[in-house]
Amino acid sequence: MELSKICDTDSRFSVHPFKPFYRSVLSPIHAQPNLIARPMKFTFLTLFPNFITPYFEDSILKRAIESKKIKIEALNIRDYSKNRHKKVDDTPYGGGSGMVMSCQPVYDAIQAAKRKNRGAKVIMMSPAGKRFTQKEAQRLSSEKGLIFVCGRYEGIDQRVIDLCVDEELSLGDFVLTGGELPALSMADSIGRLLPGVLGDAHSAIEESFSDELEGQLEYPQYTKPEVFKKKHVPEILLSGNHAAIAKWRKENRRSCP
Repeated sequence: MELSKICDTDSRFSVHPFKPFYRSVLSPIHAQPNLIARPMKFTFLTLFPNFITPYFEDSILKRAIESKKIKIEALNIRDYSKNRHKKVDDTPYGGGSGMVMSCQPVYDAIQAAKRKNRGAKVIMMSPAGKRFTQKEAQRLSSEKGLIFVCGRYEGIDQRVIDLCVDEELSLGDFVLTGGELPALSMADSIGRLLPGVLGDAHSAIEESFSDELEGQLEYPQYTKPEVFKKKHVPEILLSGNHAAIAKWRKENRRSCP
C-alpha cells in the first residue's frame, strides 16, 4: 500500500481567527503531522455495486481518493454464491413474507473483504443497530479500515451476523430498500474527518454536533452580497471585531430538535 506523508507545513495547522486550534479534539494523526498516514479503505458488500461507485466520482471524496487519503472497493455478494444460478436468498424458516439473504454468499464475501482490507471492522447496516451520530463518525475515523455489509430483502441470516459482524449501526428509525444509502452516508461522514480530506481541518472541528459546539447545531452562515431582497447580513459579522463575532456565533447556535 502506497503511503503519503502529511507535511509539517500543511495549512491545516494554521491559526484561524474564529476557529482556534484545539489539539484535544483532534485524533493523534491530526496532532502529529510527522506521522505517515495510510489511506483508510472502505469496502462495501452489496448486491448492487453500481450504486456505490458513482458517489465517489465527484467533489471532496473524489479528491480524497486521488490523493490517496481513502480507498474504495465495492464487492458484489452475488459473485461469491456457490449456487449454479448465483442465488443469494431463500425463504425464511418459520414462514413469513419476503426472502432472507443466505449464509454462504454473505459469509464468503465478508471473508474475502477481510483478506483485501486487513484489520478492517465489519459493520452491518441494520435498523436494530446503534444510532449513527457524529461521535460515532469520529470514533470510526480512527479505524484501519471499514467493511460495510449492505443487506436487502428481509435482511441477512442471523448466523452470519453472529459469526462475522463487529457491530450493527442504524441511520435512523425508518426503513429503506437496502443498506447502500446508510453505508454511503456513514462513509461520507467518516471520510471527511480523515486527515487532509477537507481543505481546512478546522472545518471538522467547529461544526454541527462537534465537541467545540457542545453538540449543538452550527450558527447561521452568510456570504456576499451584504443585502439580498432587502435581507441584510447581521452588522456584527461585518464589524471585524473577532471577539464580538465569536460571542454572536455562540449565542446563535441552534439546538438539536
